[in-house]
Amino acid sequence: MKMRTSHPKRKGFLSEKGARITAAATLNQTVVSVPTFQGSSTIFAAVEKDFGWQRATTAGAASAGSLANAMLGPFLGAMTDRIGSARMILVGLFVAGTGFILFSQVRTPWHYYAAWTLVSVGVSIGGFTPSIAAVNMWMSHRRASAMSIVLAGSSAGAVLVPLMAWSMTGLGWRTTVIGVGITFALIAPAISWTMRGRPPDMQTGGNRSAPASDGGVSQYDFTPREALRTRAFWTISWSHALANLSTGVISSQVVLHLNAVGLSLTSASLVIPVMGGVAFVFQLVGGQIGDRMGKRVPASLFILIQAVAVVVLAFTNGMLMAMAFAVLWGIGFGGRTPLLHAMRGDYFGRKRYATIMSLSAVPMAIGMTVMPWVAGKVFDIQGNYQWVFVGLAVACAAGAGIILLATPPPSPRKEAAPG
Repeated sequence: MKMRTSHPKRKGFLSEKGARITAAATLNQTVVSVPTFQGSSTIFAAVEKDFGWQRATTAGAASAGSLANAMLGPFLGAMTDRIGSARMILVGLFVAGTGFILFSQVRTPWHYYAAWTLVSVGVSIGGFTPSIAAVNMWMSHRRASAMSIVLAGSSAGAVLVPLMAWSMTGLGWRTTVIGVGITFALIAPAISWTMRGRPPDMQTGGNRSAPASDGGVSQYDFTPREALRTRAFWTISWSHALANLSTGVISSQVVLHLNAVGLSLTSASLVIPVMGGVAFVFQLVGGQIGDRMGKRVPASLFILIQAVAVVVLAFTNGMLMAMAFAVLWGIGFGGRTPLLHAMRGDYFGRKRYATIMSLSAVPMAIGMTVMPWVAGKVFDIQGNYQWVFVGLAVACAAGAGIILLATPPPSPRKEAAPG
């Protein structure tokens, strides 16, 4: 009788530890996404209404947070690889929780920016990067599917945004964000405890030597310097950056935009759970497609659908078009996101994944730093976002073409032949 082994390919997606890691990472993404990704525009809208600030001022908080993440991203990625996801999540969620409590006390724009930047830094430390790095480490042979579940957790958080909007209406936005901060601090220890440890096959060290196929898994762990020398690194980086220019603006200002074209704050907030619900489904679909059929061509098609969604948003004038945008956005954004992240794991391995992913995200972070402020400034001048969204759709379409050039990189070193 053969003994069962702990080889990840045999245990696959249903390995007990891998399943727990995936579940904890999914919960982490659900919780952090509600106030910072899915619902940030709802918070910004409430603050703007309270203080009467200009749109560039309120939207600029997203830019300030993205700037901090752009500066710290590579360092935080390296720290995740060095000390592990568990410690990063514990520290990060406590920092973000503190940031929300301080945010509840804002009185001036500078305090507003500082508190939201602290929130953003905390989420960057303990949110997506350590979650997705842990899943990449434990689920290498079902990478796209596992990552799609974690990302679907972020989309699932969208269904809680109307609840957050209701809380801000009934209790006030200050009380609501205090509650968010306390929630972050309470869940941090449990998620961190679940994330402890590394797979047995990664405890021996060393790099492996076989390159990835387009739909397969790399048997070589690239160093960051080696990854930077490949075409795949830069094509994935720029494609992701161009696609996410619109993500940064929409996550921070979609409710503000829909409110400006005539929808009430409550009606505009209802678009977010539709976006999240459709994205939830298509993140799972995208993961299955990526593990079965390869990733480049499906990623390109999903990014094109996202571009169409942004065009629809540009010309939205009522609830029907807003819902059409939400469905198309959910399909495009949901389908392409797990594919782009899984491609990095397929191509560059597991050992330095967080560092390589963070370096790859620098162009994206710079774009997401600039665009929310630019979009808010254009609105202050023109009174609408129409041509901003048209330009963002063009950027998406360019990203769809660039990703097709992201072919698997060859291994930079070969194992010495036995002699």
